[in-house]
Amino acid sequence: MDYEELLMIKITWYYYFDNMTQQRISELVGISRMRVVKLLDKARKTGIIQFKIRDGSVNPMRLEKRLADIYGLKDTFIVPSPPNKNETNENIARAAATYISNRLDNSAYINMGYGDTQSRILNNLATITEQPLSVVSMTGGVSFYLPNNMSTIFNAKLYLIPAPLLVSSKEVVDAILNETSVNEILRMVQLSSLSVIGIGSMGENATILKSGILNKNDFVYLKMKGAVGDILCHFIDKNGKLIESNIEHRLIATPLPTISRLNNVIGVAAGDDKVDAIKAVLKGGYIDILITDESTAINLLENKEELSAKTEN
Repeated sequence: MDYEELLMIKITWYYYFDNMTQQRISELVGISRMRVVKLLDKARKTGIIQFKIRDGSVNPMRLEKRLADIYGLKDTFIVPSPPNKNETNENIARAAATYISNRLDNSAYINMGYGDTQSRILNNLATITEQPLSVVSMTGGVSFYLPNNMSTIFNAKLYLIPAPLLVSSKEVVDAILNETSVNEILRMVQLSSLSVIGIGSMGENATILKSGILNKNDFVYLKMKGAVGDILCHFIDKNGKLIESNIEHRLIATPLPTISRLNNVIGVAAGDDKVDAIKAVLKGGYIDILITDESTAINLLENKEELSAKTEN
């Protein structure tokens, strides 16, 4: 099931089950009213709209609504979980790229975080977009934002922080942040129309560990302090609170309070090892929209609903 079909299902649900107007759907989903009309028409022609929405299509829509309601999100987008878990990152990256491309104006600037999934999103987005993208980096670490395949189209203009992600000391951070070129990028971050961030786990496959940015001793230290994951290399506990450490003071990245103030922050993450981290990010209120896969969504809901049941009892 591709992105357009999932979008048709969502629009169909809103129109026929929630009795929303086409204009209201347009505003909620972030596409033009004319596109809503065309997708409803296509849904009728392709058989998505029958006497009922196909059973296999209802479940993701119900999951999306429950996730949004329980965690107070503006929107959610759930894609099917691939049979091969190694394909998870690429699967959700492609879905996220299409989701974003349907919501971008020609003149829009988007913020992009670092990480394996975000790199895949950027490369997919820069390949499918018709108009050149303007992408602002939210962290240092230039290599995360560069094309990963020089033989393909990369239709994006990059505004990058010219610095590493992690430096040797707080004094070096202060010196870098005083540079005019860095300040200009940080100001742009606050003016972009949407932001795309990843959510890192504390597992052995964490990008920040595999890339060598942090060593295993640093990683174990952060776990001992209660870290369950990170966003933009800011490590947080199960309640979404920042873990204070020397690592935090050596970081070149958009601060957590700034992320909290941004509009339209899209979190993209999936996998059993990321459930605790995603929950912490949701609890901290750092994202407005979540893109994940079905298996992860079910785990997020089960854990949340079990906690609610215990609280009520």
